[in-house]
Amino acid sequence: MKLNEKIRVLGKGITAQAINEEFDNVTLYDDNNFNEYDINSNEVTIVSPGIPPYNKMVKNSINIMSDYDFLYESMPFSIWISGTNGKTTTTQMCQHLLKEYGSVSGGNIGTPIAKLDKKSKIWILETSSFTLHYTNKAKPNLYILLPISEDHITWHGSFEEYKNSKLKPLDFMNEGEVAIVPKEFENYKTNATLITYNDSSELADKLNIEKSKIDFKEPFLLDAILALACKKIIFDECDYEKINLYKVDEHKVEEFYDSKNRLWINDSKATNIDATINALKSYDNRKIHLILGGDDKGANIEPLFVFLKDKNIEIYAIGSNYKRILALSKKYLLKCNKTNDLENTVKKIDRNYQENDIVMLSPAASSLDQFTSYAHRGKLFKELVNSLSKY
Repeated sequence: MKLNEKIRVLGKGITAQAINEEFDNVTLYDDNNFNEYDINSNEVTIVSPGIPPYNKMVKNSINIMSDYDFLYESMPFSIWISGTNGKTTTTQMCQHLLKEYGSVSGGNIGTPIAKLDKKSKIWILETSSFTLHYTNKAKPNLYILLPISEDHITWHGSFEEYKNSKLKPLDFMNEGEVAIVPKEFENYKTNATLITYNDSSELADKLNIEKSKIDFKEPFLLDAILALACKKIIFDECDYEKINLYKVDEHKVEEFYDSKNRLWINDSKATNIDATINALKSYDNRKIHLILGGDDKGANIEPLFVFLKDKNIEIYAIGSNYKRILALSKKYLLKCNKTNDLENTVKKIDRNYQENDIVMLSPAASSLDQFTSYAHRGKLFKELVNSLSKY
């Protein structure tokens, strides 16, 4: 950008505040002061990622861009990581492996890119579909795309538009750059070199990564292989010892035991059906008391029940979409309890728990209908379990 050029930012959240702190002549707008906004101005207008395309500020703006576009010219070698589930873990694993090479991480998690060190050698960016929707110039040098399933349909308007946003970086990438993407996109037109995969085994075989040397099980196994792939592509190294030292965050397939030594699993971060399906796959041989429900953001949740119908599952419905859960459970002949909130749910499961059962909070929905965040939901779940009587 030119010196002293005015910058407008739509939104006043973390991304907007970071730009405001790092640059001069920045004005922040939200719906409350949009009447002060010149809709005919051609000033640089950065859209905060949380603002949907149907918002009146976006619809009445020209020259809009993402913060990625705005900062692209000062961006070092960059790895962008996107997909529906696993992008946070993959980003953190990648940073864990590449920190010694001068990498920093941020984007959709942690540090906004306006605050990242521009002198660092590598930026590892967790990249949301919201940001990609508004990005029309910036591109990664290495793009990692995890599997895509229905999510954020209300924001994007359709699953097709959600997918299009996730694939957008491929449109701008150059020859010599690399993208690792799910097999279903193997025929997507791009100048980048495409490496495609159906699952973790196929990707490991293609990149000559020894799966048996990795300590993680699914869903984190794919994340680990993708992180190892980044280091292998850039530095031709495969550091199994270091990846196995990585510690997975709370609220993601987090196993813990109650005072009776019974297994409970906190997977509160599972905010869509694909995350829940992936979490369940590792526990196929047990009866599962599954806590589902919340704000499903308009997504089609029926495929989850198709997956569950032949399994030893008992469902406990909480949250704003409990009626959909009850109806689909009935359709697929699954036992379902309407327990409304976590406290009632934990108490009921405590009474129903039999030897060798497990309990999983994997809601396949956002938490904001009843909680302040998925972390709040997961923390309360653990507190309620830990307060159960031993007798």
